[in-house]
Amino acid sequence: MWKPTWYEAYARLVSFHHVNARRNVDRQLFVDDLDRRRFLETLQTTIERHGWLCHSYCLMSNHYHLLIETPDENLAAGMLLLNGTYARYFNWRHAHVGHVFQGPYHDEPVIDDDHLLEASRYIVLNPVRAGLVTKPFDWAWSSYRATAGLGPRPPFLSVDLIRGLSGSPREFAEFCNQVAEQPGCK
Repeated sequence: MWKPTWYEAYARLVSFHHVNARRNVDRQLFVDDLDRRRFLETLQTTIERHGWLCHSYCLMSNHYHLLIETPDENLAAGMLLLNGTYARYFNWRHAHVGHVFQGPYHDEPVIDDDHLLEASRYIVLNPVRAGLVTKPFDWAWSSYRATAGLGPRPPFLSVDLIRGLSGSPREFAEFCNQVAEQPGCK
C-alpha cells in the first residue's frame, strides 16, 4: 500500500475537505434524476474551473456529501459557484423563490490518510445508514461503484488515491461492506 513521506502527506492533506450542504427546511434538494444529473454537471464544471479533485461523493434526497481536494485555497469560491448555480437552476425548474440551502455549506478538514479513507467510506455509506438501500452498490448516486471498480467513473471523479489507500478497488469495496453488514449500521 502506498505511503507518502511526512512532507508529502502534510502538503497533500492540508487541502482536503469533507463538505456537505443541506436543503432548507429539510425539503428535497434533488426531486428526481434530472436534478441529480444537473448537480453532477455543475460539480464537474466547478471542479474544472477551480482545479479541484473530487475523491468521493454522494447525493441524498435533501443533502449531498463531497470529499474534495483543493490545491489552491479556493474552497469558498468553488462552493459559492456550485451551490449558487444549482440553487438558481433548482428555483427556476421547480418555480421556487428564496433560499435553497440551509446555509452556505459545512466543511470538515481531513487531517490524515486514515481520516481520508474513513471519510470516503462514510460518504458512500450514507444511503445504507439512512435505510434507503442495504448495500452501497445499490445507490446509483454515489462514487462507490466507480471507486470499487464496479461501474463507470464519472469524468470529474478521481479514484486513484482512495483505491491506493485502501489497497485496491476490491479492498475498498470490502472496507465499505464490512460496516454496511454490521448490525445498527442503519
